[in-house]
Amino acid sequence: MTDHYHSLEVAVGKFLTHLSDERQLSKHTLDAYRRDLRALSAYLLKVPVSNWGQVNSHHLRAFISADHGSGRSGKTLQRRLSAYRTFFNFLAREGEVRNNPAMEFSAPKSKIKLPATIDTDQISRLLSIDASDWHSLRDRAILELFYSSGLRLSELVGANVVDISFDDATIKVRGKGSKERVLPVGSKAITALQTWLQIRKNLPRGKLQDTNAIFLSERGNRIKPRTVQDRVKQWSLRLGISTKVHPHTLRHSFASHLLESSHDLRAVQELLGHSDIATTQIYTHLDFQHLAKVYDSAHPRAQRAIED
Repeated sequence: MTDHYHSLEVAVGKFLTHLSDERQLSKHTLDAYRRDLRALSAYLLKVPVSNWGQVNSHHLRAFISADHGSGRSGKTLQRRLSAYRTFFNFLAREGEVRNNPAMEFSAPKSKIKLPATIDTDQISRLLSIDASDWHSLRDRAILELFYSSGLRLSELVGANVVDISFDDATIKVRGKGSKERVLPVGSKAITALQTWLQIRKNLPRGKLQDTNAIFLSERGNRIKPRTVQDRVKQWSLRLGISTKVHPHTLRHSFASHLLESSHDLRAVQELLGHSDIATTQIYTHLDFQHLAKVYDSAHPRAQRAIED
């Protein structure tokens, strides 16, 4: 069994190296691929299967079915099957398998889970923080930038001072797969950033450990994702916003409010950095929810039941 496991793991290792070196995927994405492939490897060893060339669609279907029976969500199963399709395509190019057994069936569909958002009144309350010290000035710039440009948490944390163009009112970010995109930044976010960067510039030289990062921690290093998450949560609680607010809540709210106003799905896709417009289409469900509530509250003959 050890030899069989080693045989399966060698191919997985080559695949992960390919994803890291050639496709430049993030550590988070690589870890997800690794977990999904190791779960499949553990199952195949019990069949038993000694190499990937022996795997057929029946093996994969049985594994996905067992996973589904154990309570895995449709979304997780779809992600796993997508990972297996990518993996077997790689093995086919390497000449280690003749076909892709993961292409012969689909994973169970999952219910649409709508992303959490907050309304424009709550956004206004969150962005009206009384910024009187360097922490709150930094935090206000963070909140403004999240909502102004729809950044992912990793994009905001990874942003450098040189990425901002105040002349053009834009910021350059590096998204998933190291893909760069240039985003517009609203006037209020620009003002908040200028105020913060003036404070940042005047920090004692010994306190400035990272000279590149826009946002710094207490020790002068690039701020960590966990710190940003905690600060966003603290401000939302302090300002009496009942909904749990996370950095991604602000990204979702940015997308939902922009789509509600513009109805331009392609533009929202570009701004969010989604490679597949199907990912962006989730926000059309939010937009319809809003329209449906307006209809039910305003139309004299509307008596439809609406789920909150």
